[in-house]
Amino acid sequence: MLVTAYLAVIFLLALCVGLELTARRITPPESTPSAVANPAFRRFQKIFLRAYLLALWADWLQGPYLYKLYRHYSFLESQIAILYVCGLASCVLFAPFSGWLPQALGRRQTCLLFCLCYSACCLTKLSRDYFVLIVGRILGGLSTSLLATTFEAWYVHQHVEVQDFPKEWIPSTFTRAATWNHGLAVGAGLVANLLAEWLHLGPVAPFLLAVPCLGCCGWVVLTDWGKEEAEGCPEGDKKTLLLGTQNGGGPRLTAKGRFSRSCHEGLRCLLSDKRVLLLGGVQALFESVLYIFVFLWTPVLDPHGPPLGIVFSSLMAASMVGSLLYRLATSTHYHLQPGHVLCLAVLMAFFSFFMLTFSTAPGQPRPHESFLAFLLLELASGLYFPAVSFLQGRVIPEEKRAGVLAWFRLPLHLLACLGLLALHGEVSGMGGGEGGGGTRHMFGGCAVMMLAALMAVVSLFTLGRNDADLRLEGTRGDGEMF
Repeated sequence: MLVTAYLAVIFLLALCVGLELTARRITPPESTPSAVANPAFRRFQKIFLRAYLLALWADWLQGPYLYKLYRHYSFLESQIAILYVCGLASCVLFAPFSGWLPQALGRRQTCLLFCLCYSACCLTKLSRDYFVLIVGRILGGLSTSLLATTFEAWYVHQHVEVQDFPKEWIPSTFTRAATWNHGLAVGAGLVANLLAEWLHLGPVAPFLLAVPCLGCCGWVVLTDWGKEEAEGCPEGDKKTLLLGTQNGGGPRLTAKGRFSRSCHEGLRCLLSDKRVLLLGGVQALFESVLYIFVFLWTPVLDPHGPPLGIVFSSLMAASMVGSLLYRLATSTHYHLQPGHVLCLAVLMAFFSFFMLTFSTAPGQPRPHESFLAFLLLELASGLYFPAVSFLQGRVIPEEKRAGVLAWFRLPLHLLACLGLLALHGEVSGMGGGEGGGGTRHMFGGCAVMMLAALMAVVSLFTLGRNDADLRLEGTRGDGEMF
């Protein structure tokens, strides 16, 4: 497994370079000349990305060795499953508040709260006490929810309301962030492996490195973001901003009212449009099995001695390959629709879990096949996320999107929690261990969920067979998805 992991990461990174060069040759990136030529926008964009990328880097550093750390502390697999469930459950509980907190406390203050909470979460990893680790997982759930919403909320508000830049320039910033995000994920695995294995600092080392990264992120938010906010706000807006973020009266009540209205409108949109309901079902099924995969990949591969950081980098590189393939597939050169790509991604995920039900048979583990299946699943996720993001942008009205996506995340986390609780029951009841019957049954259940997701995808595009909202503009074809 050691040689396989290194060969995989080298091959996948070379493939990423080749695909990127091909994509640039046949699909020149869309440019926004006005944005590129605008020095104020570029300066504002750099200030945001400096903090946001530090937050993402700190988040990725914690991925490769979380399960390994709990095993290092001699916890049973069933106990580790409960720790993961606590993290997912806290995501469910805090997800609604993560959209309300920036309006109640202020966007910049909530970003600082994220840095403090995530730093505390990392520091709890120094303890071997189970209760302290549970508290850390709860803090991690809150931090993950804030990371998914707060930074974007600050940027969009500053971009439109304070800096008064055109809305059309917003995607250029998040496209750059997404591109950097893949590279950060691959690099985080390499750095984590360097600290934990090459330097023999143990699995807690990447978590400790994340703390100063979060401190730097908080410092950028506290200094640079404050300057940008002050320079861009007129005097009247400064006073309103200070009242909204420091006082306790009307602005906070208004924020609660907006939050409540957003939830009600999101639920109404979800129930009144079958396309939105089916898309939510696909997201809940697909992304919940990804959470289960995050828990299971380490106990499946770790007994066979691979460098976990290198394996993590390989998985992230496979996801990057999928993202680049989506860019090529939907280009004017190949004319594939996002719906086609989404269907392919779900099929690949089903095949991956089907492979895993055989490669994790009790007493006959086949780690190389399991590793290949995990790479295939990450490749599918790289295709899935841009496809589903495009469809969400077309199907869900912009003013209702935050509320609808909040409802999407609820069944997503609940399904993941139920899956891990079921695995916990299998393990504790069977004494399963790595590669045991409980793990195999869970992969079988994930394969069934992917079949259900595939049926939802087919239903979605059967329902909207001639729906222009579900197609890219300017492509050939008669409008039918299948």
